[in-house]
Amino acid sequence: MVWGKKVRLERITLRGKMICIPMDHGVTLGPVKGLTDMNDVIERVGKGGATAVLVHKGIIHSLRETPRIGMIMHLTGSTNLSLAPNRKVQVGSVEEAIRLGADAVSVHINIGCKEEHEMLEILGNVAYDCDSWGIPLIAMMYPRGENIKDPNKAEVVAHVARIGAELGADIIKTVYTGDIKSFKTVVKGCPVPIVIAGGPRSDTDRDVFEMAYGAMKAGAMGVAFGRNVFQHEHPDVMVQALSKIVMKGKSVEEALEVLTRG
Repeated sequence: MVWGKKVRLERITLRGKMICIPMDHGVTLGPVKGLTDMNDVIERVGKGGATAVLVHKGIIHSLRETPRIGMIMHLTGSTNLSLAPNRKVQVGSVEEAIRLGADAVSVHINIGCKEEHEMLEILGNVAYDCDSWGIPLIAMMYPRGENIKDPNKAEVVAHVARIGAELGADIIKTVYTGDIKSFKTVVKGCPVPIVIAGGPRSDTDRDVFEMAYGAMKAGAMGVAFGRNVFQHEHPDVMVQALSKIVMKGKSVEEALEVLTRG
């Protein structure tokens, strides 16, 4: 059966795999390195082979031309200037995303902080709207807050991912636990596909590729890497290298060779 969510999911993935480049950082951090010219960076990662970008509604309004890759509109936000930076509030709607031509929407939910209950309510309501309109929902599910001692602990990450699936997300974005064996338990316990977050800028490109390789071997559907791509000297080539691992199942060394040639 072909229906709205399936059609739109195929616009943000390729053969069931995803390389998403989140670029929603401007609300949280401001105009950080790599995101000063949004039109340029979106074009570059698209040429590199990214399947989707993730941005806020104002960026969609400001684009000079229609992106040639999938577009995910982020619906929640907070700033690092806030007294409660972990508290994400809803700043957009599903209907608004559809009007702007987005293929999917996303929300950010921090589990373990004192405002968790407010964000769970947002997740449930947005999931309902996504089902009503036939648009995919990506839930960024993070163990983050006062009650989280180890954000990479497999049992915690598995619980956080499962919450997103239980409340209606179509794809879960969450943190990598650090090794294939433990992340397999996260994937196994989640009934919807998982992509991993890249986190802060890594020390080396090898670190980025090893994280992507481990996640794919554990059963992830792809990656959602922001700063490790758009802050790279050659974001287009970085995406090409990631494609070797995510789309073609190649090794870390083969991905590094792409950067060398690029």
